[in-house]
Amino acid sequence: MYVTDLNGYLIEITDLKEAIKMAQEYKEYRHEDKNFSEFDKRQKAYWQDMYEKLTAIKKD
Repeated sequence: MYVTDLNGYLIEITDLKEAIKMAQEYKEYRHEDKNFSEFDKRQKAYWQDMYEKLTAIKKD
């Protein structure tokens, strides 16, 4: 199956359960160094979007 990510790229998902687990972990990741705060915001939005898309597929 494929999912279109936040940047418009098509991502192949071969293990839905593992992909959901990874997205859930990554969306909570933060750098301790506050110089990365803008990067962390973009990454959180990306992984939150991916997590929502993957869990929606699982519900179907």
